[in-house]
Amino acid sequence: MPTYSTVFIPCPYCDAKVQARVLAEKEHGAGEDYEAYQYAFAECSNCNQALVATREWVYDYDGSQGWGPYVREWPHPEVLLHSNIAKPVRRSLEEAKRCFSSKSFMACAVMCGRAIEAICREKVGATYLGDGLQKMKAEKIIDDKLFEWGKALQKERNIGAHAGEDVTSRQDASDVMDFAIAISEYVYVLDDKYKAYVERKAEKTP
Repeated sequence: MPTYSTVFIPCPYCDAKVQARVLAEKEHGAGEDYEAYQYAFAECSNCNQALVATREWVYDYDGSQGWGPYVREWPHPEVLLHSNIAKPVRRSLEEAKRCFSSKSFMACAVMCGRAIEAICREKVGATYLGDGLQKMKAEKIIDDKLFEWGKALQKERNIGAHAGEDVTSRQDASDVMDFAIAISEYVYVLDDKYKAYVERKAEKTP
């Protein structure tokens, strides 16, 4: 029997992070615009389904460097958070993803609420989620649709944050995590892209 190296990759079939067997691996050196990265073709050690993952060479804040964790590219690529999202927001969203992976769905919703509260604190100085969403809508930082998503998120966050009989289902947790990521990307990524687009067009206008 051949001996395989193993990596930890979230398996979408098992709905859990598994120790997958690496059947083949390909490394690419760094280029002018990107760091070195690796592809791994693996199989889940639990259900034997095929998985494809990548990892990048990363530099940490303390000056250390090395290979980062593998991220599943196929099937159902993992959602990666944009680097422009503020660190406190990104930290809560990463925690929400970990809670979801461990099937702690109420905790996932709570961390999603924490992420949006961090946006509210930074953008409009609001301490509470409901007040912050209202202020961000009033100041046109978010639109009506994102405001409604934020209210739905607040409802699920409250289920986890306060004692009661209600629970957050897996699907509800998945939805509010999508809402939280969408709001974060709108505020920190898409709005900046639009502003850069407008400025670029203005510079070209005679």
